[in-house]
Amino acid sequence: MRKTRILVTGGAGFLGSHLCDRLLREGNDVICVDNLFTGSKDNIRHLLSDPYFEFIRHDVINPLYVECDRIYNLACPASPVQYQRDPIYTTKTSMYGAFNALGLAKRTGARILQASTSEVYGDPECNPQPEDYRGRVNTIGPRACYDEGKRIAETLFFDYHRKHGVDIKIIRIFNTYGPRMDIGDGRVVSNFIVQALKDEDITIYGDGSQTRSFCYVDDLIEGMIRMMNSRDGFTGPVNIGNPGEFTIKELAEIVIKLTGSRSRLVFQPLPQDDPTQRKPDITLAQRELNWKPSIDLETGLNATIEYFKRIL
Repeated sequence: MRKTRILVTGGAGFLGSHLCDRLLREGNDVICVDNLFTGSKDNIRHLLSDPYFEFIRHDVINPLYVECDRIYNLACPASPVQYQRDPIYTTKTSMYGAFNALGLAKRTGARILQASTSEVYGDPECNPQPEDYRGRVNTIGPRACYDEGKRIAETLFFDYHRKHGVDIKIIRIFNTYGPRMDIGDGRVVSNFIVQALKDEDITIYGDGSQTRSFCYVDDLIEGMIRMMNSRDGFTGPVNIGNPGEFTIKELAEIVIKLTGSRSRLVFQPLPQDDPTQRKPDITLAQRELNWKPSIDLETGLNATIEYFKRIL
């Protein structure tokens, strides 16, 4: 019997490489597409000898002509440092990447999942954030290239679904961490761990009272796959994240404890439009996908710390 052929855009990135691992373990034929703007061959090096894994270096801004049964659209710079490096390119990746992936899904009849983001909620006025909250995003701020790019991708997905009957699924990913995070991507977990392992000052922006919810990568991938396999006609969007809420200062203190670091906390001004709260309402994911995260923060951080010890 022919294996299910699955295309993963952004497959050499942090999340994409873990997704490729899981899909191959489940017996699929995986096509990984990445232009390596932020992804890395190191993340998929262990897969290159697998006969059912294929890597294509390609920019999703341009159309891709392959045959596939399912598509996971993950391609986009995802951390502020990465997506602000070239904000115009970031917006184009989200918009044209979605457009081209949807065109491919329309031609092949593939089911397609969009990896959207909690950033579509902006700096929210409610906590936790449910899927029907429409958000509070600054359309002209420095984060808008990512926030608005992901919002227009969701719009395109629903327009292709309504006009052309494309079988779509959308998840909104909240802060996710784990092995293979880029050491220089500027995300809070990787920043804190690297600084702590080097006994450097841990940099906190603002007073550290802003909150985040941290989901371990294995939990996130499980939710993503359950959404792809969910019932016909259920499109989402669905929040996938860990509802455990921690202040940034609490996270820093936990990292210092787990690493045994001599680092001290230093505080710098809060960047523009940095959200003060971020916590998913996962009621819909629990009901429709029978999903909730199972890995607690300290367990996940310990695994991530061990990864950074190796690469440092």
